Amino acid sequence: MRADDQVLSALAQMRLDETGELPSRQVLSEVTDHLIKALFPQRLGSCGPDVNGYVRRMLESALGSLSGEVATELQFQRQSGQVVETNCDEIVGRFADGLPRLRDLLVSDIRMAYAGDPAARSVAEVLVCYPGVHAMMHHRLAHSLHVLGVPFIARVISELGRSETGIDIHPAAHIGGGFFIDHGTGVVIGETAIIGDNVRLYQHVTLGAKKLDGVEKGIPRHPIVEDDVVIYSGATVLGRITIGKGAVIGGGCWVTQDLPPGSFVTQARTQVEVFTDGAGI
Repeated sequence: MRADDQVLSALAQMRLDETGELPSRQVLSEVTDHLIKALFPQRLGSCGPDVNGYVRRMLESALGSLSGEVATELQFQRQSGQVVETNCDEIVGRFADGLPRLRDLLVSDIRMAYAGDPAARSVAEVLVCYPGVHAMMHHRLAHSLHVLGVPFIARVISELGRSETGIDIHPAAHIGGGFFIDHGTGVVIGETAIIGDNVRLYQHVTLGAKKLDGVEKGIPRHPIVEDDVVIYSGATVLGRITIGKGAVIGGGCWVTQDLPPGSFVTQARTQVEVFTDGAGI
């Protein structure tokens, strides 16, 4: 048998998760776009003078399309042998009811970004230009849907945000209000992470699991970050540990143990000694 025939034969035998239709990434991209425009119509949409009419059209389009994708995921769950205890209308209705609260959280993120970055010249600039804010728009939408029982759709929306911003946040991660990711590229926040209010991260921060091999799915394995914590660029925080309120973790640090409230952690200082004429040998 030729090599290409072997490849085709192997592919033909693969049956992993191939039962049933899956939600559409393309449709969910449009749903997410319309939801964000409905939440911030005067800055991220083209609403014209009739703001209410524009918001209504965006929501009707987004929620109508979302209903179809939710129905598709619930059917996929049933075909995969999962017990489905809710229905499409209930999920979409509860999601729509939660949008005002979701917008309030996003406004707190935007305000935190503006207050925390001296380079920000206006709230409008933060809303339109900051990747950390756009990552949180995707995350808060995805997290709401994850909690409501459609994790595949949530993960797709999360991946759309990662593709746009370079910030990888699992939709199950719980993040409080006033969250600011400055610069943002390379930030990773794991599935079971819990982050409090008014927390700031810089680029290339990882809130991850300490061990991957043999870990049971779904168990808490990512950090708990309490209120008012700052974690600077390149820091890696691993495992189910607690970073106490008001702690500061310096750039490039590796943290795998609990930190009490108010801690200040930095890398050890480099000691430089100069030897001449053979001294020190």
